[in-house]
Order: sequence, then C-alpha cells, then structure tokens
Amino acid sequence: MKLKNIAIVAHVDHGKTTLVDELLKQSGLFEEHETVAERVMDSGELEKERGITITAKNCAFRWGDYKINLLDTPGHADFGGEVERSLMMVDGIVLLVDAAEGPLPQTRFVLQKAIEQGIKIGVMINKIDRGDQRWEEVKNEIEDLLLELVDLAGVDDFDLDIPFFFGSGRDGYASDDPDAREGDLKPLLDFFVGGYFPEANLDENGNLLILVTNLDYSKYLGTLMIGRITSGTIIANKPYMWINETGKPKQVKIGKVQIFEGLGFAEVEKAEAGEIVIMNGVEDAYIGDTITSMDNPQALERIEVDPPTVSVRVSVSTSPLSGQEGEYLTSRKLEEFLQEATKKNVSLRYESTEDPKVFILKARGELQVAIVFEEIRRAGYELMIARPQVLMQEVDGVKQEPYERVVFDVPSDSTGAITEAMGTRKGLMEAMAPIGDTRTRIEFKVPSRGLIGYRSKFLTDTRGEGLMSSYFLGYGEYVGKMLSRQNGALVSDRNGTATPYALYNLLSSGRQFVKPGEKVYEGMVVGESTRPNDMNLNVVREKHLTSVRTAGKDENIILPPIQPRTLEWALDWIDDDEWVEVTPENIRIRKKILKSNERSVIR
Repeated sequence: MKLKNIAIVAHVDHGKTTLVDELLKQSGLFEEHETVAERVMDSGELEKERGITITAKNCAFRWGDYKINLLDTPGHADFGGEVERSLMMVDGIVLLVDAAEGPLPQTRFVLQKAIEQGIKIGVMINKIDRGDQRWEEVKNEIEDLLLELVDLAGVDDFDLDIPFFFGSGRDGYASDDPDAREGDLKPLLDFFVGGYFPEANLDENGNLLILVTNLDYSKYLGTLMIGRITSGTIIANKPYMWINETGKPKQVKIGKVQIFEGLGFAEVEKAEAGEIVIMNGVEDAYIGDTITSMDNPQALERIEVDPPTVSVRVSVSTSPLSGQEGEYLTSRKLEEFLQEATKKNVSLRYESTEDPKVFILKARGELQVAIVFEEIRRAGYELMIARPQVLMQEVDGVKQEPYERVVFDVPSDSTGAITEAMGTRKGLMEAMAPIGDTRTRIEFKVPSRGLIGYRSKFLTDTRGEGLMSSYFLGYGEYVGKMLSRQNGALVSDRNGTATPYALYNLLSSGRQFVKPGEKVYEGMVVGESTRPNDMNLNVVREKHLTSVRTAGKDENIILPPIQPRTLEWALDWIDDDEWVEVTPENIRIRKKILKSNERSVIR
C-alpha cells in the first residue's frame, strides 16, 4: 500500500474540521447507514463546547492505491506548538483559507514553519459560497504572503507554482473552477494521491529511527508514543533503544505497534518507513525522544518549538471555602497534573517556586493557560491562579518584552473604539484597509501585556461582530507600566451569605458578580466598582423587621442578571493583587490579602 502523510492547516474558524468530516465521508470510510457526529475529529469535551480544535489529531483512510494519513491541526495561535509538531510527520500540507477573511496571522505562522522545512503546500479557498466572498483578492494575498515568507526564510529552491482549489467544506465540494457551486471532493482527493505531494518512500531497510512527536495514554497499555518512522522497519514485541534528552541509549521492549485506521487504531506486526505508528513500552517517554535500533543507536534532532511568552502563578487553594467542592487539594496532586500537561504539550513548561504551595506554568498565551486549568478543574481539583504575566528578557542590560502583531477585522463603525483601546495599551497602528463595503482590517504592533484581558472588551466594542487574531513577533523595547483595568473592585468585608436586600442597596456602587444566596467571605471580590479604587462592602446585610406596615414600605427587589463567571473572563479581569479561585463547581475572585484592615483600597 502506497502512503501519503498530509496535514490540513488553517486559521481558527476557517473550516478545517468540517472539511475533514466530508473527506472521511466521501472517501468511503463510513458505511451508508452510519450516522457520523458533526466535527468528528473534535473529540475532546472542551473542543465540542467551544467549537475549536485544541490538539492535533490523526486519522487514516484509503483512496485508490493509497493510504492517506490525515492530520487535523488547531487553528489558534496559542496552540501553535501542536502545529509545529504535526509538521514533523507530514510530506505536504493543504492550507485552508476563508474566501472572505483571507489569510490571517495563524496562516502566516504555519506557512513560515512549512517553508522552513521544505514541505509542499496546496491551497483550498474555502466557503466560496459566502455572499461576501472575494476569492481573487484572497488568492493574490496568499501569493504575496508566500513570496514574502520564502524571501524571509531565505529558501532559494522553494516551488511557488502552488495549485489552488475552490469549494465549500460544509457542502462537500472542491474544484479548480472558482465559479463551481456544486460537486464533490473527488478533485481534492485525487490531488492528495497525485504526483504533487511526495510519497513517503523512505529507506525501509535502513537503521530504525522514530522521533516521538506526540504522547497519549491508555488505561491498558500505559504511555503511548506517536511518531513517524524516518527510516527502517519496526517489529512488535522486540527490544529497541530509547534515547531521551540525556543522549544516553537505554534498552526498552516495544510492546504493541499500531497504525492509524479510520478514526481509530489497527494493531500490526510490523510497520515500515513513512508510516505513523503508535507504540507502548516506555512509561517515561517525552516528546522529542528517539526510538532506534539496538545495533546502531542514533538520536534524531529533538523537537524545538517557539518558547513560551506568558507565565502564570498557580497555587493550592487557601480560601476560607477550600475543601468544600473539590476532591484534590494538595500541592503534590497539583504538581502531578502540571507534569502530565507539560509531558503531553511540548510548548508548556512548569517550575516550582520558593513557596512549596505555588508553581509557575509557562505557555504561549492566556487561552492555552485557561484550557489547561479548565481541564484541571474538571478533574476535581481546587486551586488558585494569579494574573498571567509576560516573560521579560534582558539583552545587554536592557529590559525587553514580547510583542505581537494583532489583526482586527471589524465593522467600519467600530474602528474608533479599537484605535482608542490600542492606544491606551501602547499599540502602534501599522496598516488599515477596507474589506468590502462594511468592514475594515486594522493591524497593530502591541506589547503582549496589552492584549492580556482585552479580548472580552473587544467583543463589547464590536458588539460581537469583530474578529481578532495575533501572532508572536519577537522581543522589543519595554514600554513602562501599564494598568490592567481602569476600575477598582467591590470587596466583601465579612463572611456570610449574600442577601437580595444588601445587593439591591449596593447597585449604585458598580457591576456585581455574585447572586443572592451565594457564600461570600472577607476579601472575596463581589463586583467591579464604578470608581478607580477598591471599595469594601457588606453584602450579607439583612433587612430588619419593623412593626410599621405602610403602602410602599416593602419594595419588590429586582436585581439585574449576572454574567456567567468563566475562567477566561476571570483571568482577563483580575489585577496583580488578586487570585482566581477555581473549584469544580465555581469560579471566584479574591484578594491575595483577605483581611480588610491589612489591605489598602487605593490602587
């Protein structure tokens, strides 16, 4: 069976996972009577809820004489480490670009990595049936971007004669004719197995070399290593050498060898060069390790991905309500989970601090941080998280901070609000151009600090109609102090249960975060003040009964609705003197110093 390894890459929401659904259906992987879930590759609970791909996943199907190993990759820049690893396993990528939005930052990031590795690129302009599609402009934008990136990477012999397809992943058709509005995905499937993408015809008889590019876990088999065979043949239940970061070969016995088949695995006796395999037998394996032959052990170059740009302090919960809602409370269990998270994701790092209760997690962005802690929370942990901080550098004694290029695609009447907000966050406008009649695209260079906490305000500024995406540019000049939010916090000054009477009488003080009947404690943040400084309040006060009964004495208390407290919202909102308290049932915000007589209200 001939073999092709192909990844589908795109910016978030450009339709990768939907296209993969249709490719699997039209390739004949599913029987006629089978009902298939929508976005079948987004198998994680959080992926289904949020409608985004978080981890790269493999599947395999047959078309003609070929087996195609297809990788579905995340589209959000925070999960770029997943994409970088995926590119290690493929010979070609299909770039998916929205016919209206055009190439966005993550598109650029992925293309740059692919060009540096010399991977063949094909392009599909997706959602061609959109009313606001502008395929000709988008095609020109992609070609300009490719020229720029090839020049930047300094690759002289990169083939820029790139085939373009036009179609709709949702409706299941692709064509080289931009005017086609019906059909099937056969042209794209034929393109996969045609002569454009190279076959994975590596040396089957050479020295066995497998780079571990992903990890999984099975209750029955333990740690599973996933990687592509660079050369040689692997046989199940045989001894091989394992080389980790120490560089010293160690003998291990590889147990089962599996390959991808459909959406699952198929066990095989042996697998040859070019195939992507799943193996067990090394419990302490890490991404970047090499599995090699006994007689001539060699180590492949370890996976290096772009470094983290954001760090966050995470602590065992010391709240007065700790232990009431979660199952795991100790620093040992918290460290175990962080070890597991960094093992499975090469772009995460963690380290301990001088305080045994506190750890530091380093990641690519605040969304990645929020996803990690959402998984911890759902596993039954109680913990506290501080405000995300950017990682500074010192070059020749000068302090430098990370910068990002942020691209806004917004309704034209929102441009003023965006420009003003970026100005207060030390952003520099670099480009501004209309897209169609009603929308505008604006590009800024912004310190990464300025984007922490901005996403929720951005959605308000654009009435939910804006698109915002960014990518890491590099380190630059430190721009001085920056206030995380303009308003202070409303803080409970005692323990108890919030009452409707107290909350109603405090409505003029600011926006409230708690509902009547909710437990509160001294130092817990119960709302956002209308003023710049913090305010200590009594939210547990009850109405005293009197013997006077007159018309109009008893008011009907109606409180405004409270927005749901999500982890992303809380990490966006908090300041440096606050913690987000996370339990399986609740997200709360509290001051680091709980006692009101030990804490200043002046910010």
